Amino acid sequence: MTSSSSARPSRRPTRGRGAAQGRPKSGAGRQKSAPVARPQEFTMPEPIAPALPPVESFGDMDMPEALLKTLAAQGVTEPFPIQAATLPNSLAGRDLLGRGRTGSGKTLAFGLALLARTAGRRAQPKAPLALVLVPTRELAQQVTDALAPYATAVNLRIATVVGGMSINRQSGALRRGAEVLVATPGRLKDLIDRGDADLSQVSITVLDEADQM
Repeated sequence: MTSSSSARPSRRPTRGRGAAQGRPKSGAGRQKSAPVARPQEFTMPEPIAPALPPVESFGDMDMPEALLKTLAAQGVTEPFPIQAATLPNSLAGRDLLGRGRTGSGKTLAFGLALLARTAGRRAQPKAPLALVLVPTRELAQQVTDALAPYATAVNLRIATVVGGMSINRQSGALRRGAEVLVATPGRLKDLIDRGDADLSQVSITVLDEADQM
């Protein structure tokens, strides 16, 4: 809402001491606008350590046997290129940045490593051990659906917290305990503010479609 000052009768400025003389100099009183930043193409950061060599099969990786059996049961027989390139590094606990198109296998590329490294641990109420942050409710559900059979195979629980759904139910899922939390930023902040989510035990974090957040 804008406010306006009360109108006063107009007067000509009085010449003399304290009165402005003549017109202001060109440009006086004008604010210079800051240059507009132009969007730039994303540049991949320089790696700080040589990447581990890609693998040819899931069996070449250090993953729980239950995950390997579930991959076979799901008809996933060999890794996609992004999985072959990133899994050796993420399984070793390295930070990495990957890019790939829809359908390229990104979800399992980060999901298998996350589940393999979390397997055998148990979360306390409200305190997940791994976090997948996504920009939209739809993507959160896709990630949850894709990882569910593999999480079940290694006895890990997934909680999904997104806007537009009952926050009380989501709070209940966290109170019961979930090793893996898939969340959108806004709803996660709401749960943290309520004291229903504690990220102090999170040791693995994934930003899925980070360029959209």
